[in-house]
Amino acid sequence: MGDPKNTLLSKDGDITIGTLISIHSKETLSSSEFTEKPQLICSSVNIQDLRLAQIIMFAIDEINRSENLLPNVSIGYKIFDTCGSRLSSMSATMAVMNGQEFAAGDRCNGQPPIHAIIGESESSATVILSRTTGPFKIPVISHSATCECLSNRRDYPSFFRTIASDYHQSRALAYIVKHFGWTWVGAVNSDNDYGNNGMATFLKTAQEEGICVEYSVKFYRTEPAKLLKVVNIIKQSAAKVIVAFLASFEMNNLLEQLYIQNITGIQMIGVEAWITAKSLITPKSFQVLGGSLGFALSKNKIEGFLDYVIKEFWETAFPCLQRDGNSSQYVEICRRYQDLFVLKNYIEDVPEQRYTSNVYKAVYAVAHALHNLLKCKEQEGCEKGLTIQPQQVVEALKKVNFTVKFGDRVWFDSTGATVAQYEVVNWQQDSDGSIQFKAVGYYDASLPPDQRFVLNTENIIWAGGQLKKPRSVCSESCPPGTRKAAQKGRPVCCYDCITCADGEISNETDSNNCQQCPGEYWSNTENTECVLKAVEFLSFTEVMGIVLVFFSLFGVGITLLVAILFYSKKDTPIVKANNSELSFLLLFSLTLCFLCSLTFIGRPTRWSCMLRHTAFGIAFVLCISCVLGKTIVVLMAFKATLPGSNIMKWFGPAQQRLSVFTFTLIQVLICVLWLIISPPFPYKNMKYYKERIIFECSLGSTIGFSAVLGYIGLLAVLCFILAFLARTLPDNFNEAKFITFSMLIFCAVWITFIPAYVSSPGKFTVAVEIFAILASSFSLLLCIFAPKCYIILFKPEQNTKQHLMGKNTN
Repeated sequence: MGDPKNTLLSKDGDITIGTLISIHSKETLSSSEFTEKPQLICSSVNIQDLRLAQIIMFAIDEINRSENLLPNVSIGYKIFDTCGSRLSSMSATMAVMNGQEFAAGDRCNGQPPIHAIIGESESSATVILSRTTGPFKIPVISHSATCECLSNRRDYPSFFRTIASDYHQSRALAYIVKHFGWTWVGAVNSDNDYGNNGMATFLKTAQEEGICVEYSVKFYRTEPAKLLKVVNIIKQSAAKVIVAFLASFEMNNLLEQLYIQNITGIQMIGVEAWITAKSLITPKSFQVLGGSLGFALSKNKIEGFLDYVIKEFWETAFPCLQRDGNSSQYVEICRRYQDLFVLKNYIEDVPEQRYTSNVYKAVYAVAHALHNLLKCKEQEGCEKGLTIQPQQVVEALKKVNFTVKFGDRVWFDSTGATVAQYEVVNWQQDSDGSIQFKAVGYYDASLPPDQRFVLNTENIIWAGGQLKKPRSVCSESCPPGTRKAAQKGRPVCCYDCITCADGEISNETDSNNCQQCPGEYWSNTENTECVLKAVEFLSFTEVMGIVLVFFSLFGVGITLLVAILFYSKKDTPIVKANNSELSFLLLFSLTLCFLCSLTFIGRPTRWSCMLRHTAFGIAFVLCISCVLGKTIVVLMAFKATLPGSNIMKWFGPAQQRLSVFTFTLIQVLICVLWLIISPPFPYKNMKYYKERIIFECSLGSTIGFSAVLGYIGLLAVLCFILAFLARTLPDNFNEAKFITFSMLIFCAVWITFIPAYVSSPGKFTVAVEIFAILASSFSLLLCIFAPKCYIILFKPEQNTKQHLMGKNTN
């Protein structure tokens, strides 16, 4: 372990670029028998990183041949194989910084052994590399280390990368999950810097976007026990979508276990580290990963690279193939490259490589930085005598801005990264059974927010080869008319759908709250929109209104018939008795009472509201005043029969008319004051019923209405008392008895009216009031006039003065 690390591939030059990549993925110890010094042996070729080594050498050869870029300066390289081991990575880091051996004496020319390092492939290894080289200000440019942690310029001031930070990819993962309506997902990540930082950003963004994560678990490639726990959690979960923020090693391990336990039909959402990894393509992998979606780097065709891989690389890269000495010596040197020679004729993967363009950009970025530092000019060349320190290269890299031959612009932002641009790829199977990574969209962080994410969902094959998008929700969407109610102790994506209360609506899916309808609106039966409340009033067209109108007009008709009958018999004793003038006035007032009930029916207006209560009050006072006058006449008439009494001269016809006028005038004055101070007005009452509006006449002044009713009640009580006192007076036709009975009914009706009026809101209040008016009017009409009409029509022999005076003899 103490031996210095040797380069796998190298070339001398005026400027040297170091490279650390895992051309082999497995490292083993050769012997532990203590008979010879153990050796670390690398095995299992990682073909992806081999292509990266080839593109570095291809790009450097291209630059060395260029007449425009570093025209008279040659670039060399030292490519170290870290064998996928942190130990070898650290050893290679020290070797690339120090050189092959310690410089001595005259070899100290002030020129650093290395000017820039390209690598590594994984974030955790790159963190180690950057922290080690950081104090020496040696620039490190990674082609695939995406951990957001490396964006910290205070900790990694010399780090650059030709790939975007995982900050963008992690957020894009949340956006794609939200785009497809998946609110209940699982999450698995590699337990390293790459996976932990990426998953942390995804979880934060998912929470902001309203996505719930059922579980978030992690494991590392060397932890089989943890892997089994993760697989068991996946097996028991309800989520049908998994966001897998894994490196290709961990994904390979997970894939193997999912296949063994036959866990299929899960929609995988992947990251650039594994979504296009050829190593995952096996005859059995599509059963688990078929239909997977994820973000991948765009493929760029680098002109001339395929030809280089086929021929020139194998002819120039390996020193053991340059046969200018002992043949056995070359065979010994070539042993370390034997497993690479097996791949000499394999080129099928070259067009599918997605990281080679990033490495190509990294080499050219260093070349452009050096070109500027060496003050190179096309005709004059570069100033080769200048000593370039790594720190100068760092500053020059911050300013590079150029376009490579396949069209991509290269520049570094303030964090040392490039702009985030991804393809959205989908695992699909062709008719011949081969697995293809089909592009179905893209994500470009350089575009405006509403244009960054584009998907063509029609071309997507889903998990299990299905054409229908899977659903992954904890609770189904709440339809319009309902709201979400969180389930206690569960994530916000788990909820019950509660129907909006009456008067509230929700007009969108998955509404968190129901909206209250404005005052004059109410919810429809589905609670999806506010509609105008039904306006309720007693109309002429409804059954109740028609019935009341009929009885009102019937009362008017009966009253007019009685008036006609009385007028035709005006000279008969029964009509002339007890002041026929008051009788006709009473019939007129009863007609008004019947007619005033019509003003209570129909849509309330300002004038109808003022008219209905005042007309009612005045008409009834006029009516009661007439009855009161007739009652007083009865009393006076019998008092006048006493010897020496001349009381009738004080209450003759003139006085009777004056009393009716006076009583009525008082009510008129009360009504005028009421209309002046606070008149009744139309009012939309929304207190009694929430779902409808009671369109009624507000009293304006309760005192005014009470005064009107109170005055009517006072006269009615007075009339009842006087009639009650006169009921026993001797007469064959004592009208006081009928007045008493009519007043008894009148008072009973209006006493009953008060609680019925209070407890019957809406149009029923109006109906109760009309009923009281009609009932009291009919009671007066029938009790006072029906007996007289009976005698006139059916007992004309009793319509004589003698009979009325009780003096007729057989």
